[in-house]
Amino acid sequence: MLGKDYEGQECALASTLEVLGERWTLLIVRDAFFGVRRYSDWVARLDIPRAVLSDRLRGLVASGILAKRADPERAGRELYGLTEAGTELWPALHALIAWGARHRRPSTNSYRHAACDTELGPGAACPACGVVPPATDVLVVPRPSVVGGRTDPVSIAMRAPRRLLEPIDYRAPAAPSRSAA
Repeated sequence: MLGKDYEGQECALASTLEVLGERWTLLIVRDAFFGVRRYSDWVARLDIPRAVLSDRLRGLVASGILAKRADPERAGRELYGLTEAGTELWPALHALIAWGARHRRPSTNSYRHAACDTELGPGAACPACGVVPPATDVLVVPRPSVVGGRTDPVSIAMRAPRRLLEPIDYRAPAAPSRSAA
């Protein structure tokens, strides 16, 4: 089994990979930006083995990327949310999503600056305003559905436009999707 550290490497990227470089970790962080807060919702959304999810969540909490607190609706359960350090990952995550959309497969979402409704450009910058909006000021707007998309309740709830970091509640009726202009 491979270790989790990059002993002997003296660069910031190596130390970042020690926190974010394991399989599933960036998808967990991505879904935290998308509003996933509950362990059971990550299991449903990602089809991730429970032991792996538990390990990754523990690591993200220990590294200060996620924080956990008691779930007021479910005794004995916890909610997870991005910390300030975690939310600072948004431009890097957006850059990886944009690279994947250019070189691997189209993105299922567009990411727009809430203040002016302009799609974000490279580095999560708004080309109209010239700023990198904080994650709370970014709208996630699903692109037209691809046939055969995920059918779990969490993924279905994510098909409505919403702000990043807005908690997903699939028990509530989904807002109607706005049509593409």
